[in-house]
Amino acid sequence: MNTIAFLGPEGTFAHAALRGLPDAADALLPMANVTLAIDAVRNGDADAALVPLENSVEGAVPATLDELANGAPLIIAEETYLDVAFELMARPGMQLADVRTVATHPHAEAQVRRWLIANLPDAQISLVASTAAAARAVGAGDYDAAVGARVAGELYGLDVVAHDIADTSGAVTRFVLLIRPAPPPRRTGNDRTTLVAYLRENHSGALLEILSEFGTRGINLTRIESRPTKGRIGQYCFSIDCEGHIGDERVGDAIAALHRICGDVRYLGSYPRRDGVQSPVPSGRTDADFSDARAWLARVRETGAS
Repeated sequence: MNTIAFLGPEGTFAHAALRGLPDAADALLPMANVTLAIDAVRNGDADAALVPLENSVEGAVPATLDELANGAPLIIAEETYLDVAFELMARPGMQLADVRTVATHPHAEAQVRRWLIANLPDAQISLVASTAAAARAVGAGDYDAAVGARVAGELYGLDVVAHDIADTSGAVTRFVLLIRPAPPPRRTGNDRTTLVAYLRENHSGALLEILSEFGTRGINLTRIESRPTKGRIGQYCFSIDCEGHIGDERVGDAIAALHRICGDVRYLGSYPRRDGVQSPVPSGRTDADFSDARAWLARVRETGAS
């Protein structure tokens, strides 16, 4: 049985994003927060967990980044994207003017903040574990309204009071499917690799050293985030997404170089990219170029002739 944990309850954006995965789960395991969803994979209660990694408006999800950088290792097996539209939902019969309390998830609140200030300036905003939990609480009478996905309102018997209330339209959230460590899938030619690089020590040019290993091999970074290592202040690690697969010569070579210069490198998976076409490989950085260079060097070492 294939069991997938997700940020629940039913009706969250994560629940909706599950529909974007190529293979459906035999069973779904809703969890109260990202940490519990990830722990379900680590302790064997689930085979995988679908969690949000980043949003086009709010950026990275810190809880996901920190869980991936710490604790028992997991890897990303898949990614999927979800267009996010926020609705203000209330119990049947309630009008916008009647709303005094609003519940939602912190990431959702950040994306509708100006709308709430403009349209419900006196409302008390409560932050809860998920947008679906907010809708469920409204259905139970704990709050007047919830901000979340329309499907949550349908599940918990709410009406949409205001439609598409995001301050920035067209928001997209990227979700990743996490599994316990396993060999990476075959290369597709349009892949992404995720890793965490831990500085050996904080010194001038430390980040430049990391970036140079990618730059000199013509590897495009699609995301880089600094996160505290939970040690003393000023100690950071870097969560990185790059184009390519660990099976690519240039990507594998870069990750090996990071292992040499960094305190540690945590590989978080190579997987098919779902958001567009990968940048072309620069001249001199293809797998054939690496193979040719190694053969040339071996010949020079053996014969002295170039």
